[in-house]
Amino acid sequence: MTDNKQFIEQCENELITSFKYIDEVSYYNQRKVIQAFRNNCVAVRHFAGTTGYGYGDEGRDTLGKLYAEVFGAEAGIVSPHLLSGTHSLSVALFGLLKRGDRMLCISGMPYDTIRPVISGDGIGSLKDIGVEFICCDLTERGDFDRERIAGLMNDKVSLVYIQRSRGYELRDALSCSQIGDICQFLRKNGFNGIIFVDNCYGEFVDKQEPTEVGADVCVGSLIKNAGGGVAPTGGYIVGNADLIDKIGRRFTAPSIGLEVGSYVFGYQYFYQGLFLAPHTVAQALKCSLLIGKAMTELGFKNYPEIDKIPHDITRCIQFGDADKMIDFIREVQYASPVDSYVTCEPWDMPGYEDKIIMAAGTFVSGASIELSADGPVKPPYVVYFQGGLTYEHGKYALERILEKLR
Repeated sequence: MTDNKQFIEQCENELITSFKYIDEVSYYNQRKVIQAFRNNCVAVRHFAGTTGYGYGDEGRDTLGKLYAEVFGAEAGIVSPHLLSGTHSLSVALFGLLKRGDRMLCISGMPYDTIRPVISGDGIGSLKDIGVEFICCDLTERGDFDRERIAGLMNDKVSLVYIQRSRGYELRDALSCSQIGDICQFLRKNGFNGIIFVDNCYGEFVDKQEPTEVGADVCVGSLIKNAGGGVAPTGGYIVGNADLIDKIGRRFTAPSIGLEVGSYVFGYQYFYQGLFLAPHTVAQALKCSLLIGKAMTELGFKNYPEIDKIPHDITRCIQFGDADKMIDFIREVQYASPVDSYVTCEPWDMPGYEDKIIMAAGTFVSGASIELSADGPVKPPYVVYFQGGLTYEHGKYALERILEKLR
């Protein structure tokens, strides 16, 4: 145990510069969030719940305006009725695309659970309603393949899709700088359609969000970064006002749009979660770097490499061995505040092709802003580690992991 503590202290000392930068970004984003609260005159009345149709629900409407300002957008939808990141993405895509449209994904194949939404057969997918999908992989260096993108662009492409996080791919997450550069490239090459970003796991990691650097629509989950570990459910969609109006009419009904929608339990946790989010994300990033540094020292390959500041809260660690992968994930579960007595086992999780093993001893079920780890049990046996409401929790989990792996 003593050797492990000394080893962790050594890792921490070598991460001081990175930790200082993370704190700087956190403070920048905290100021931005607080100013948005002030500008929107958030008051106690906004936390109250409503029933029935929810006409004139100030809490709902102000929450949408608040997120829009924080994300540098014109309008927003923030709702507990957006059930997950996948649901939020699905609602937004169906609101924006119609028969005959072409959707071009320029960041490689999207995450497992959104693929059936795009191209499933006979399940009410975009493909089923006549939307064409084409995909362009990133380069070997993990950047956008501008030459191929230019070759795929034509008048039929109405929406360009970018997934910021790696999903279950062995690549680094995309930075807002990279997203801003490709937005400029698309516009300079004559693209006048919609630039759409799946922002899951990326909120508040950088000083800017995709809608501040050229994206038209940005979507995410409230049980990841943006909910600050407090929001019990929900998702957000922010972007250009005309596009949010279209999505709103898909979210509810074409005739009523965003005029309705009640939530009897109230909105306090959604407001409070956004307030806490910049700090919570900083804690998760520090957990990621500490775990990454330790695993690198033990000889396991990391994405991103440890000398890079992460651009989302997810770290992938390549073990090359099923037993080591499973041991790592089980120790994360054993170090959790909830269900710490549970031993994780691989299972056929809905929406995934391979067996998944997942550690998620979280206060909010499945919340990946909380300390968690998962991955498909297949070569090269990669763990996707994310979250941590407190740095201390991540440090404690690392102590347990080291006891098992060393």
